[in-house]
Amino acid sequence: MRKGAGKPTRIALGVLPVLAPAVVAPLAWAGWLGWDQQRDVHADGTTTGPYQVWQVIGLVLTQLAPVYWATARRHPLAAVLGTSAGLTAAAYHDWSDDASGLFVIGVGLVTLGSLAATAAATAAITFVRRALTGGEPPRVGHLT
Repeated sequence: MRKGAGKPTRIALGVLPVLAPAVVAPLAWAGWLGWDQQRDVHADGTTTGPYQVWQVIGLVLTQLAPVYWATARRHPLAAVLGTSAGLTAAAYHDWSDDASGLFVIGVGLVTLGSLAATAAATAAITFVRRALTGGEPPRVGHLT
């Protein structure tokens, strides 16, 4: 076997825990939230939306799969950063046509919220897996 053979595969497998959540996040956003762009006008004149609670819950539950996948492979930081980056990019793309410019605040809140929620989910997944299997803790900051 020649020197350096297999290195691209090793690099690709090392980046996969970050890429998987980062790719699934905008796809899930498009599937759950991307198609609903109209605000609902109620009889009293107030508006809500464009998203319904069930759509956001569906997005959150969908995101648990790649977060679990990356965390179970001992890449908790990749799960947090990949998911947050993907959701931030999706929110920016979806909301950037807002003429008021306030979409930046919403995107910032999505970033902070996804970082906090994904970190909490990753910690819970790690704790439960360790309690059930007696496994070794994840390597902090380990991306590959």
